[in-house]
Amino acid sequence: MSVSGVMKWVRGHIPTRESIAANRWLAPFADRLLKPDLWHFNRRSVPRAVALGLFVAPIVPVAHTFVAALLALPARANIVIALVITWVINPLTIPPFYYAAFQVGRFLLHLDKGNPVGAAIVPPVHTANHWLTWLLHVTGPAALGTVVLATFASAAGYLVSTLIWRFRIARKWRRRPARRHGQEIA
Repeated sequence: MSVSGVMKWVRGHIPTRESIAANRWLAPFADRLLKPDLWHFNRRSVPRAVALGLFVAPIVPVAHTFVAALLALPARANIVIALVITWVINPLTIPPFYYAAFQVGRFLLHLDKGNPVGAAIVPPVHTANHWLTWLLHVTGPAALGTVVLATFASAAGYLVSTLIWRFRIARKWRRRPARRHGQEIA
């Protein structure tokens, strides 16, 4: 499927400004939701939406699309792009991402030297202290790694989308004189 086909499918399945304005549940928020920056594709709102979607998707594993839509309002990011970008995290990409996040967190917390997780699991002690130690040694690196990787993905997404936007605009500007010249001759 081509990019234009994907965009056509997205436009057909994402709610329009008119459908949001007509929805009785969203009527109290319509003035905020219908701001043009949130729906137009421009050089500011698209990179913001890409960064927002890439940051929210791994940090909020459940309902990340809804959270991205809410955060797009104060960030003045394109809502459609923010929603679509959150779908990068899906059942196929979750396990490798969280494994990498755990490894990054383990590295940053220096848990490579001596294995405190293994030491916490081996003794069959079922005290609250044992479970708390195990929980902190497993979730601490995963949480830190998730935030670090989400921040890097967000920054990279912002930079890449900005560069792609500038490249496309520069290409249009380069083609403009050729089209004008061709039209004058013809």
